Amino acid sequence: MVSLLPPSTQKWLQVTDLYKEVYHHLARYVPKIYCLGPNLNPQSEDLLAQMLLQAPLEWYLCGEDPSTGLAKLEQNNQPSQLCGHVFKVGEPTYSCRECAADPTCVLCMQCFLGSVHKEHRYRMTTSGGGGFCDCGDTEAWKKGPYCQKHEPNISDSCQEDPLAHLSTDMIARCYNVFSVVLKYAVDMLTWDKEDELPLVMFVFIYTLQKAVNCTQKEAVSFATTVDRDGRKSVRFGDFAFCELAKSVIVRNTSRQSKPLRVQVMHSSVVAHQCFALKALHWLGHVIGYSDALRRILCQVGLERGPEGENSSLVDTLMLCDSKMWKGARNVYHQLFMSSLLMDLKYKKLFAIQFAKNYERLQSDYVKDDHDREFSVTDLSVQMFTVPSLARMLITEENLMTTIIRTFVDHLRHRDLQGRFQFERYTAQQAFKFRRVQSLIGDLKYVLISRPTEWSDQLREKFLEGLDTFLELLKCMQGMDPVVRQVGQHIEMEPEWEAAFTLQMKLTHIISMIQEWCATDERVLIEAYKKCLTALTHCHSGFADGEQPITLSMCGHSVDTIRYCVSQEKVSIHLPVSRLLAGLHVLLSKMEVAYRFPEQLPLSELSPPMLIEHPLRCLVLCAQVHAGMWRRNGFSLVNQIYYYHNVKCRVEMFDKDLIMLQAGASMMDPNHFLMIVLSRFELYHIFSSADCRKRYNRENANKDVVQQNNTLTEEMLHLIMMVVGERFEAGIGQVEGCDEIKREILHQLCIRPMAHSELVKALPENENKETGMERVIDCVASFKKPGVTGRGLYELRPECAKQFNLYFHHYSRADQSKAEEAQRKLKRQNGEDTALPPPVLPPFCPLFASLVNILQCDVLLGMLGAVLQWAVEPSAGHWSESMLQRVLHLIGMALLEEHQQLENSSEDNDVYFNFTLKMSRPGEAPSNTASVLALLENLQNAPHLEVHEDMIRWLLKCTDTSASPLFQTACDKDKAERKRKAEMARLRREKVMAQMSEMQRHFINENKELFQQSLEELDASTSTSLEHSPASPDAALACVGPRRSRPREKRQVVTCILCQEEQEIRADGKAMVLAAFVQRSTVMSKNRTRPPHDPKRYDPLFMHPDLSFGTHTGSCGHIMHSHCWQRYFEAVQAKEQRRQQRLRVHTSYDVGNGEFLCPLCECLSNTVIPLSTDRLLLSSCDQPGLGQWLKISGQQIKAMHSAHRKLQPVSEYWNAEHCVKGTHMFLSPDKCPMNPYSSTIKEMLTTFGTATYKVGLKVHPNEQDPRIPIMCWSSCAYTIQSIERLLVDEKKPLFGSLPCRQDDCLSSLARFGSACWTAACQPTVQGHFIRLLAALIPDPQVEASPCILDVDMLHLLVSVVLSYGSVHSQDSSGLSVDAVQLHLFHLITVAHMVQILLTSGPEEVTMEQESGEVERGEEEGACRLYNTLRTHVGSSLPEVGSGWHLWRCVKTGILPYLRGAALFFHHLHGVPAPPELHGQYNVLCGYLSLPSNLLQLFHGQQELLEPLLHGFPRESNSLIDLPDDYSALINQASSFTCPKSGGDKSRAPTLCLVCGSMLCSQSYCCQTELEGEDVGACTAHTFACGAGVGIFLRVRESQVLFLAGKTKGCFYAPPYLDDYGETDQGLRRGNPLHLCHERYRKIQKLWRQHSITEEIGHAQEANQTLVGIDWQHL
Repeated sequence: MVSLLPPSTQKWLQVTDLYKEVYHHLARYVPKIYCLGPNLNPQSEDLLAQMLLQAPLEWYLCGEDPSTGLAKLEQNNQPSQLCGHVFKVGEPTYSCRECAADPTCVLCMQCFLGSVHKEHRYRMTTSGGGGFCDCGDTEAWKKGPYCQKHEPNISDSCQEDPLAHLSTDMIARCYNVFSVVLKYAVDMLTWDKEDELPLVMFVFIYTLQKAVNCTQKEAVSFATTVDRDGRKSVRFGDFAFCELAKSVIVRNTSRQSKPLRVQVMHSSVVAHQCFALKALHWLGHVIGYSDALRRILCQVGLERGPEGENSSLVDTLMLCDSKMWKGARNVYHQLFMSSLLMDLKYKKLFAIQFAKNYERLQSDYVKDDHDREFSVTDLSVQMFTVPSLARMLITEENLMTTIIRTFVDHLRHRDLQGRFQFERYTAQQAFKFRRVQSLIGDLKYVLISRPTEWSDQLREKFLEGLDTFLELLKCMQGMDPVVRQVGQHIEMEPEWEAAFTLQMKLTHIISMIQEWCATDERVLIEAYKKCLTALTHCHSGFADGEQPITLSMCGHSVDTIRYCVSQEKVSIHLPVSRLLAGLHVLLSKMEVAYRFPEQLPLSELSPPMLIEHPLRCLVLCAQVHAGMWRRNGFSLVNQIYYYHNVKCRVEMFDKDLIMLQAGASMMDPNHFLMIVLSRFELYHIFSSADCRKRYNRENANKDVVQQNNTLTEEMLHLIMMVVGERFEAGIGQVEGCDEIKREILHQLCIRPMAHSELVKALPENENKETGMERVIDCVASFKKPGVTGRGLYELRPECAKQFNLYFHHYSRADQSKAEEAQRKLKRQNGEDTALPPPVLPPFCPLFASLVNILQCDVLLGMLGAVLQWAVEPSAGHWSESMLQRVLHLIGMALLEEHQQLENSSEDNDVYFNFTLKMSRPGEAPSNTASVLALLENLQNAPHLEVHEDMIRWLLKCTDTSASPLFQTACDKDKAERKRKAEMARLRREKVMAQMSEMQRHFINENKELFQQSLEELDASTSTSLEHSPASPDAALACVGPRRSRPREKRQVVTCILCQEEQEIRADGKAMVLAAFVQRSTVMSKNRTRPPHDPKRYDPLFMHPDLSFGTHTGSCGHIMHSHCWQRYFEAVQAKEQRRQQRLRVHTSYDVGNGEFLCPLCECLSNTVIPLSTDRLLLSSCDQPGLGQWLKISGQQIKAMHSAHRKLQPVSEYWNAEHCVKGTHMFLSPDKCPMNPYSSTIKEMLTTFGTATYKVGLKVHPNEQDPRIPIMCWSSCAYTIQSIERLLVDEKKPLFGSLPCRQDDCLSSLARFGSACWTAACQPTVQGHFIRLLAALIPDPQVEASPCILDVDMLHLLVSVVLSYGSVHSQDSSGLSVDAVQLHLFHLITVAHMVQILLTSGPEEVTMEQESGEVERGEEEGACRLYNTLRTHVGSSLPEVGSGWHLWRCVKTGILPYLRGAALFFHHLHGVPAPPELHGQYNVLCGYLSLPSNLLQLFHGQQELLEPLLHGFPRESNSLIDLPDDYSALINQASSFTCPKSGGDKSRAPTLCLVCGSMLCSQSYCCQTELEGEDVGACTAHTFACGAGVGIFLRVRESQVLFLAGKTKGCFYAPPYLDDYGETDQGLRRGNPLHLCHERYRKIQKLWRQHSITEEIGHAQEANQTLVGIDWQHL
């Protein structure tokens, strides 16, 4: 057997020192393979490496041919239950929101589709690359850990050692190979000789061009590679040569923040490093065959080296991570993932090593300049999120403490008190601060799953970690203090963001630490003690310099300190006291406070100390609201905003409020309120003996009065919150979900909201969950969206009674919106508009004493004072909202009393008696009125009408006789309301009657005026046919001698610019329609056809595949031509001025003739002149077809000879031969009169030139003979696209078009018939001759197209419209109508021939019984088909059934007939038949055709047969999209950039027109288009959509519209989640499904050619869109 082995392998099997041998082998071959100069092709490199380097290793490993050896290993391998699929960039990942242990647990698409989770609520995101699928990991899922594929077998439940299957010999060989290869790779990658350090950093493009003389294209490609791999060899030569280039690069980039790292390296070092990466790839590949090999590799990697601790190969790689380049890191990280992290035994050992090296790794990362995803520290998520590993690392490696300590060590800047100081942060420090934040992420992973059982060791280590954490919080307590600016505005805005960033990052950590404490009573008690100690330590300097004072009021007095928020330092950061507040609530919630009071230091607490700082913070907010801190600038406003913001409030504002509640519950309520008054700086107002008589400050400054009013309002609001916020479990007796219900309810009281808005308004926990889905259905009902907009949740009416106007999370704006909405609702329901406080849940025992605040003397004194001021309002020393708050507080107290009465049993005494206290007047000397008396005084005060309802409600409540709270008195009130409503209704009816009487009177007076307008109206809609030469009862016809004549009517229109009326006449002033002409491929059946060369292209015949067309659209607004010219010149002048000022695009390009319609701002680029239909009456005896063919033949001969006498008009048309002809029917000398005025002629030229310029993409040239052709073609194309649109929307042919399209079609058709007058007449006649030659062979016209290569509707339109130029010189007396009919009949027959020639073989269908009529049609079809067979020969198959043929003809010709009907209808203005709904027979009648079309042929068979020398066109639609969006993401993730070999595309973008996937927005795929570099999408629009494109950006879930190079906009995607919302940017991750209505809407925009218009409107509406470089997408 040994003889079969390759010689190198045989040698290796015999040697003792394998290291030496393999190294020699590699030293010999590697430089040869990888150093053959700069331009070797990578394929042959790989091949050689495989043969000479990898094959011998595989032979050695298997001891036999690797192909069989590795297959055997794979066969014996027990497949792992872990999926381990490593995600590519952009691949879809799925996380189950119900079962995942945390949000980092994800499944790949295959596992997800085979798992139970696809029926659950899941979240879909796109991977950043690098993580792996957690299927099969039982710790990652609460249930359903396996998909069907990875479900474990029952048999292999006994976890045996995977090495058992291998022979000892094999194990030894594997061990040897792996250790040699891994050692080699590690040595090469961590090579660090000073002169050859293997690292090249990002190389800027322009520097490269200077240093290595490459082109910009090459430089861009280098830069792309460097960006991907982290390095690139840019020069290859001897040492001196490379040194030179290096110095250039370093010199040119040292101006940036960091010069590029450039190394000159020995080429063989580079070669070995290249192979080292290949070797690591190879190891990853080999261990995929067997778990046993994987385990051996893990063993090799983690084996201690000779240097002892941390010297294994894995450690070496980790510790050198930051010295390697991007590509090398990626490769070895992948190897770690597929080996160490897939083997559970070694994952644990690796995690321990990782934790040991943690501090060093993180320090390296902070200094490194690559992103986190390229650092080995990014692997932390794979280990720390595994609960068992995380606990083990906390207890054994003290991980929690390590992470926090490392974090604190990196933030060195402190002030004198040891607090963090972020002032004057340099860019370098800010960068470092950003990097350090990743440590908080690691801490979050460690804490994310709470322990279910605690060991003593875990308790000890957790509390040790908590100590370090409190040290961190102590550095934050009181950081960034502010002092109020008085006099002048602050000069420098202080740095505030860093502190808030830190706070936001720590928010979840703080919450999670509280959750950990909540799971164990001993931990909670210890944590509480530690936190209290830390707070006491922070407060140790509490009273220095602050003098003690005594406050007394209403017979109570309290000792406190003198402190003014408006004068001293105050900080918004108080994390230590907030953590204590959180733990205090837990004492109540877990009932620890009641069961182990002796273990808690509750008696040592000093309530005034606890409340001091949180109270200062709340007072600061109140003073900012009152405008006292305006001079402190925006930084303070922002801090206050974030303090209340949903991201921070849970651990800031909410906890401050809880701390006040905790303090107040342990104090005398009177004392608490006096301290609050003192901090709010309102004590002097309320404490003076005569405060009720308006504390005397008439002379006071108006600003101060205003400030004090606001402060009083804020203080009353604070008291409400302290007493009323009981929805946190532990404060009030509520469930956990009650709090979130209340949040949702109050959000929906403002207005109905979409799901995403609600999610944003609710705080997220560490798992990004808000808990909303559990409760939303009991407070709201969902309303589905239409084609636009989004689904909304509306509040259930029965929940409105829980509305609290003073909800603590409302901002000022929210509160007023909610108040307005709720009052409106109550008015609609005919209820009282009072908004009384809702009924509240009872407090928990620890907080129960808070209700006494409502009945204490100080509060009653304050309420009385405000009511007294309201009774006698003189100066503005009180405000309505102050009174409103007082009434609310009284209401709260009355409800509280009522509840206490209800809940109390008979025997125990009710201690809460507010009614009694509020009805007691003041003490003897002042004898002030009682609160109740004041309320009664206020009840009818005229200046308080708004509050009347509320006061009435309060008095009802106090009326104790109405003990079923306040129902009885309501009835009287209701009756009163009803009476008022009835009176209002009668009043309304009376007014309406008066109005209609006046109207009738007016009509009678102005009778003749109305009569006139009615007649005109009648004329315009009448379909009377008096002018028709046919009998009066004949059907309408729109073509031929018998066509119906519309009644002559003057057409008067108004110019939108000068508002003058103008009649449209051929010799009058020109009136024009704003129009937009664009190239189009919407109906193209062949997108692969290469674009034509505009200089040489002859557009006379349109191919039936319509690969390019020219579409004209209009917004339908009419102007005088001179008004339009003035307007356009003004636009041009403005544009020139603007260009000198600022260089940005606008939404229209004036250089291209674009402008916005002056009325509707619709994008336009030309104008269509309006003209009338010139009526030509014809004699009735018109020649038949045969006669006409003769006449026209002679006319054509005459034209040929006339043209020959003239010089050839242009190089295209000189194919005419000399013909001796007869002038019998043509007078070439007869010069036709041009019926049009000069302005109309000018406009004819304007529109013709514009169509020609846009349609052919050429420079305008008024003399070009192709101008008329392009105009006819545009008319035909527009008709076709509108006809298809009507079919697709299932609308009737006439009557359903919007008038803008109707006007546009009429103007186009009539313009077409007039445009020959502006062109050179012989040219147009030449066109007519060539067009007719396609139908009737003409020996003098060369190269007539094959009948199958002509689109018949285009031919019809062009022939009919060009005939005018012939007719003008006609002396034969032929009428235009007759000629049109003959031409139409000819072309219709030609189209039938086209259809029959292309009809496919018949499908076997049931033949239907045909009636008499059908039989005639079928026979006709057969006869025509057989005639064709005799001419074409046997290439046509024989067809037995005429039924199939007739069906082909009928369906195939319908679009053409409908198009023709539209054309003639608009050309001649013949009214449309009312019953035309695509009914075939009516359509034929309207077109003067026999309904059996084949009679056209058979009736004239002997004439038509010599002329004989596929097909209903389906509408194009956008591509079909999959229903589930993740299918698209998957498709995009496997799409690689076509240019940069196998690299993933960053912005894969799908063309919705043809389905191509493109690599958008990247340098690699830029191409040159008309001398400019453009991105892949822009280039594609020109190939696929004639410059217009519709794309779906798959990773952003966004539709992109592009038009030309400078215009584009984003549009809502057709994918919605279950809540009826789009998710642009895939931020929310809800599963998305295709909404067919929205996709149809996009399709309709495309078919209507409205994409460019849509972009124009979007850019006008949103100026930021204008600045985007669309051409680079």
